[in-house]
Amino acid sequence: MHPAKSVILFTTASGAGYGLLAWMGLLGAFGLLPAEFWLGLLGFGIAFGLVILGLLSSTFHLGHPERAWRALSQWRSSWLSREGVAAVFTFLPAGLFALAWIFLGSNQGLAGLIGLIAALSCIATVACTAMIYASLKTIRAWRNNWTLPIYLLMAALSGGLLLQVFLSIWRLPLAETFPWVVLLLFVLTLAAKVLYWRELGREEGGSTAESATGLGHLGKVRLLEAPHSESNYLMQEMGFRIARKHAEKLRRFVVLIGFGLPFLATLVGLALPGSLAAAAAVIGAAFFALGVAVERWLFFAEAKHVVSLYYGESRA
Repeated sequence: MHPAKSVILFTTASGAGYGLLAWMGLLGAFGLLPAEFWLGLLGFGIAFGLVILGLLSSTFHLGHPERAWRALSQWRSSWLSREGVAAVFTFLPAGLFALAWIFLGSNQGLAGLIGLIAALSCIATVACTAMIYASLKTIRAWRNNWTLPIYLLMAALSGGLLLQVFLSIWRLPLAETFPWVVLLLFVLTLAAKVLYWRELGREEGGSTAESATGLGHLGKVRLLEAPHSESNYLMQEMGFRIARKHAEKLRRFVVLIGFGLPFLATLVGLALPGSLAAAAAVIGAAFFALGVAVERWLFFAEAKHVVSLYYGESRA
């Protein structure tokens, strides 16, 4: 599949924003974060900014962005529509929780209950985003058991890294224990991603030229002539190819830059005081953002639509 920059920005930015909102809603409701004005203002400001940036960027990939609102009416059958409904709904509890935190100095009691609802709404929205891809039977790379967990773990990890920056800057007590949660998320997310890549590399399953044409009983099927003499939409959007050697290099980049260095920065930050710990948290978040952008590019680039079988691919 063609890796559209707008969709990559959407899934990475909104995932980080929803992850940060979920952590603030969850930890604030249980009294683990103080309802401090500047912490709330900057935390919610960045979280909402990332979510809005992601949602706006997603419209750039539409042929008619002005009609995007119509997708909300198809929530009974469309995961894209459910994602839109969940995203719009999330603004209500998250916005109320932010107002209570910033202007009323409260994130517990009734405000905490609203924060928990906001956290659950964020999780539901990210899950709907993942299911947009996981529900597509025509793309084996996405239609597997790892797509949903990876999206949820990536959002939790990216949001957790952003929260760790705030914890370190404000030197809150949670800054000494929360990094261990982040380190655990690194291990779980990388393990899920490696298992996903292993599943993607399996030869079993999926569609072949023989199964797509129904001619498998006659033997090996090969392309005699290309269906088109010129490039078309299907070839541009669904026939994108990336060489295996390049994919392997980018996977190693994701593991090293997106997971290894941020993991090390988080671990080192535990032993550093004050501003140095905050600097380590910023460095870790920056490297992870770079790594997850490449990971998401690969998520699209390595996916093959079954229509590619009619353009010379042997398996999809």
